[in-house]
Amino acid sequence: MTESDVHTVLSDAFLTVLYASGPIMVIALVVGLIIAFFQALTQVQEMTLTFVPKIIAIFVGLLVFTPFMYAMVKALSDRAFDLIVSGAV
Repeated sequence: MTESDVHTVLSDAFLTVLYASGPIMVIALVVGLIIAFFQALTQVQEMTLTFVPKIIAIFVGLLVFTPFMYAMVKALSDRAFDLIVSGAV
């Protein structure tokens, strides 16, 4: 296995992590910004107001995006196991 092969495998792994976690991070960011905007407009500074809607949105996002995340991680593991079986590792 050459340095370029290692670079390709690591690059695929990092991109898979970014792509799989991206939708959940975007959901948390958008909900957090909406809540912060609401708090700035109404001057309501309740701590549970920031956490509860964000946690609910993340759980709903996980329910929706779990098949996509599973497909991404499965594809990466299939490529890694194919490299192991072919003897490239």
